[in-house]
Amino acid sequence: MEFALIFCTAILLDNILGDSLRIIQIIHPVILIGQVINFLRARIFREENFANGLLICVCVVATSGVTAGFLLGIFPEKLRFVAKIYALYAAIAWRDLKDETFVIYESLANHNLELAKIFLARVVGRDVANLDAIGISRAAIETVAENSVDAIFSVMFWALIGNILNHEYGAYICVWLFKAASTLDSMIGYEAFGKFGFCSARLDDVMNFLPARIGGLAIIFSGKFLGNKFADPLRIFLRDRLKHKSPNSAHGEAAFAGVLKIRLGGGAYYSGEFSSREFLGAEFREPEPLDILRAHRLLDISASIFAIMCVLIAICV
Repeated sequence: MEFALIFCTAILLDNILGDSLRIIQIIHPVILIGQVINFLRARIFREENFANGLLICVCVVATSGVTAGFLLGIFPEKLRFVAKIYALYAAIAWRDLKDETFVIYESLANHNLELAKIFLARVVGRDVANLDAIGISRAAIETVAENSVDAIFSVMFWALIGNILNHEYGAYICVWLFKAASTLDSMIGYEAFGKFGFCSARLDDVMNFLPARIGGLAIIFSGKFLGNKFADPLRIFLRDRLKHKSPNSAHGEAAFAGVLKIRLGGGAYYSGEFSSREFLGAEFREPEPLDILRAHRLLDISASIFAIMCVLIAICV
């Protein structure tokens, strides 16, 4: 029952406070992991080859897990409960994901396309200069859909797995093993075999594999609360979920496209070069700014369902 209480409290804090509480911290754990990665790249693993990529991946992930367990272990028993809450709270980015894309919606609603592009550029890697309102809306919704896995579903999933493996510290160690892998992927993950970031990218793929699929089904199920039929979104999800270079990235997007009945994907420009990609939900209409808010509502429902499922399993196991 302790884990269930900590789990729910951390989620509640994230939804209420978002990043506001983290500002008063000396340093956020994800930032610290990023600094460790940069230090190792600059001082130890300077040559970007496969072997060094494997070593930096092992070092960062192992260090993150050991540090999480060590810090929780040295906390006074009376404060350990609070430390565990923070360990989960700092890993979840539910509120932040909505906040970062809500300002995009506000800018579009106020017909301020340039401001919307500035906010969008903070959360996507694609070129934004030539995007219109449709393109900006699509990119914002894709950000919500794709990051629902990394920012929410996978964190909850690995917290549950860790708790099942070890009821004392397992949940928090597993969560920060995942966050280390996710940070490595975002900083050095290269897809080509044999490259420096190959191991980091593949580890992230492995750790997101089940959460992406379970989360996709949670999104589909959530459509029932928005008045949707179950069969049509499920058909779109099963048909389009692998239309991406990454084995996981299209699962959330395909589910969002099916439930919201909008067209996502279709490729984008990156550093001036067009990266082609198939449409997800190709038969549906183009997205509009209001669909960003609809995506937020769908995220809230699906993440809540996923959280309830994790809590019930934790209580029963």
